[in-house]
Amino acid sequence: MNWQVPRMWEDGDVWIIGGGPSMTKQFDIPDQVVRDVLNGTSPASVYSPYMEGIHNKHIIGINVAYLFGDWIDMVFFGDDGFFNQHKFELATFKGLRVSCVSNVASMSWVKYLPKDGKGRGISENPKTVCWNNNSGAAAISVAANAGAKRIILIGFDMKLNEKNYQHWHNLYGKGDDVSVRRMQKLPFDRHMRGFAPIAQDAKKRGIEIINCSPDSKIVEFRKVPVKDLL
Repeated sequence: MNWQVPRMWEDGDVWIIGGGPSMTKQFDIPDQVVRDVLNGTSPASVYSPYMEGIHNKHIIGINVAYLFGDWIDMVFFGDDGFFNQHKFELATFKGLRVSCVSNVASMSWVKYLPKDGKGRGISENPKTVCWNNNSGAAAISVAANAGAKRIILIGFDMKLNEKNYQHWHNLYGKGDDVSVRRMQKLPFDRHMRGFAPIAQDAKKRGIEIINCSPDSKIVEFRKVPVKDLL
């Protein structure tokens, strides 16, 4: 269903949870709990109690971050492969389900935003979204058009961690450990292209963007640990 982003978070903070592995460190999630999620013996929802400090915030979860629990206000996804894998679970998710994947446009339970023609940055039209080459960066465009005054990024690493993991989970069905899938080209260079235009557009709008991924390759935004913001 085509959607126009309402000004529902006017002058507020919006937290966006991406997939980078540093997310678990920002919430001091024990290594054993992380290992249990990575090897599939525990669901992603076991992280939720450690993230209690943001349960009452405005939250956009990227892709599988919706699995943390009903405190996630919105799931945003731009990958039809993810949608095909999770559509039955997404159908019962109680928050907003927002996407720029064209094959969900006819579904009444998904809020559809076509990709903006300019491609990068923050869309000037609340009926569209700048894709920015990845779902996390696209969600910044959504948050801005929802009225956010400050946008806080978690798990926006744009790099592998010290154990060669790309995500805080292993839920995409192909092995997250890069040693398992050495032949797959990593997407970080492509993902990075949208952040400079986003920073420029955010400055024009008076929106502050903070990156809570301390070792992130993104250089456009101030880096602040989650603990300091809470």
